[in-house]
Amino acid sequence: MKKKRWIFVLLALLAFRLSAAEWQWSVAVKEMVSAETDGHPRAFLWIPPTCRQVKAVVMGQHNMTEEPLFEMPSFRTELEKAGIALVWITPGLDQQWNVSTGVQKAFETMMDELADVSGYTELKYVPIVPLGHSAMATYPWNFAAWNPERTLAVISFHGDAPRTNLCGYGRENLEWGRNRNIDGIPGLMVEGEYEWWEARVNPALAFRMMYPESCISFLCDAGRGHFDISEQTASYIALFLKKSLDARYPAGQPVDRPVKLKPVRVKDGWLAERWRADGRKRAKPAPYALYRGDRHDAFWYFDREMAELTERRYKESEGKKMQYLGVVQHGKLLEYDPKLHAGIVMDFVPEADGLTFHLKGVFTDSLRSSFSDDHASGDIHVDRICGPAEKVNDTTFAVRFYRMGMYNKRRTNDIWLLASQKGDTHYKSAVQQLTMRIPYRNRAGRRQHILFPGLDDVEAGTTAVELHAVSDCGLPVYYYVKEGPAEIVGGKVMLSELPPRAKYPVKVTVVAWQYGIGGKVATAEPVERSFYIKK
Repeated sequence: MKKKRWIFVLLALLAFRLSAAEWQWSVAVKEMVSAETDGHPRAFLWIPPTCRQVKAVVMGQHNMTEEPLFEMPSFRTELEKAGIALVWITPGLDQQWNVSTGVQKAFETMMDELADVSGYTELKYVPIVPLGHSAMATYPWNFAAWNPERTLAVISFHGDAPRTNLCGYGRENLEWGRNRNIDGIPGLMVEGEYEWWEARVNPALAFRMMYPESCISFLCDAGRGHFDISEQTASYIALFLKKSLDARYPAGQPVDRPVKLKPVRVKDGWLAERWRADGRKRAKPAPYALYRGDRHDAFWYFDREMAELTERRYKESEGKKMQYLGVVQHGKLLEYDPKLHAGIVMDFVPEADGLTFHLKGVFTDSLRSSFSDDHASGDIHVDRICGPAEKVNDTTFAVRFYRMGMYNKRRTNDIWLLASQKGDTHYKSAVQQLTMRIPYRNRAGRRQHILFPGLDDVEAGTTAVELHAVSDCGLPVYYYVKEGPAEIVGGKVMLSELPPRAKYPVKVTVVAWQYGIGGKVATAEPVERSFYIKK
C-alpha cells in the first residue's frame, strides 16, 4: 500500500513539473507602460536547453492560447530540434503594432537586452515569428509589414487575416500604404471549425489575389473551437516553422550580424482548396503550376507534405456526428449562454483552503441544457487555458498565481478552462470553454503578512534550493518562479539545465504568496526573493 502511495505522489509531482514550464530569463520593457498594471510589461525568454545557436524566435504577447502553446512540452521539443526560442510578453505591448506608439523601439531594445542577459548575442539579429491568438492576431501581420527583413514567418492563430477589416480587437487595422507588403514571407492563418465565420476567411483569399507573391497558408482547425490548442495543431504549427527555417535561413549564419533571409517563391509551393463545411468534392492539391481547382478559393502551402497533411486534417472529421459538452458544478449542470464569449460562466466556490475548486465535464444535448448518451467513447478532459489556476486532475483545480504576477487589473482574477473530448470513429471531437473570476484580493478578515528569508547564491550544478516562507496567520505559503531556469516542486526551487552558452551569473527570482480565505483571512502582499547561479 505504501509503495502505491509513493508512486501516486511521484506521478503528481511529475505532472506538476510538466505543467509549470520554465522561462530562463526576463527583462522589463521599459519603453512601454501598460494600462493593465500601470507598470512596464515584462518579456520572458526560453532557449532550448541543448541549443548552441538560436536561429529564430517565436514571439507572443499575453492574450490566451499563446501560453498553453508556448509551454506545451511536445511543442518545445520540436522547437528544440529546430533551434527556435520563445519570447512571451506580459502584459502585451500593442495589438496593432502601431509604430507611432513606440512599440518598434521597445521591441528592438527588448531583444538587445535579452541577448545581453542570456549570453545569446544573436538575439539582437535573429528572425522573428510573430504569433498571436484572437484579439492579438492582427499584430503578427503588421509586424511583418514593418519588419519584412526580420520576419521569418507569420502565425495568426484562431484570429485575423492580413489587412482585414475584422480585427479581433474591434478597432481599425493599420493602413500599410502603397509600398508595404509581406511578399515572400510565409504566413499561416488558423481558424477553428466551431468558430467558423466566412467573413474572416474571405479577406485572406482576397489578400492572396491582391498580392500574388504573398505566401498565405490556411488551416481549418477541424473539430476545435476558438479557445483551444491541441497537440495535433501544435505539431502542425511546428512543422510550418521548420519548413520556414529550411526555406529561408542561410547556411553558416554567424551570430554577430543580421540574417539575410531568402524569400519564398509562391510558384515553388503547392495549392490546396480552402476548407468548406458542406463536405463537397474537393479539388486535388497540386504544385502551383499544375493546380486544376479555382485559384481564387485556394491557399498556398510549402510542399506536398503540408498540403496533404492539411487535407488529412479535413478528412478526419468528415461525415462524423457532432457531440456536445457541458460542465457540472456541485451536482448542477451550468447554464450555457451562446451570447457569452465563454458560453459558460462558473462561480468561484472553493473548499475550506480558499483555493481548491471542483467541476466536471459532461456530455449534453445540442442546447447544453440536459445530459446525453449520444456521444463518443472515452473520457472528457478539462485543462487550463490561461489564468491563475493549476490542474490537479480533470475534476479538481486550484488557484495558483504565476509569473504574470498579482497586480494585473484585467487578468489576475480571470481563469479560463477548457473541456474537450477527442471523438472516435463515429463522433467528431468536441470542446467547450468556461470562465471563472476570483476576487482580485481577499480584503475582508484578518490581515496577513509573509516572512520570506533571503536566499543565498548557489553554484552551477546545484539542483535544489529549499524555501522557508511563513504566514503570520499560519496558512501554507505558495511560490512561483518569476524568472530563472527553475520550477517549484514541493516547497523547493528545482534548478534545471541551462543552455550551453548561457551567461553567468543567472538570476532566479521566486515569489511567495498567500491568497487568504474569503471573509476570514485577507490576501497577503507577495514577497520576492532573488539569488544567482554562479559558475
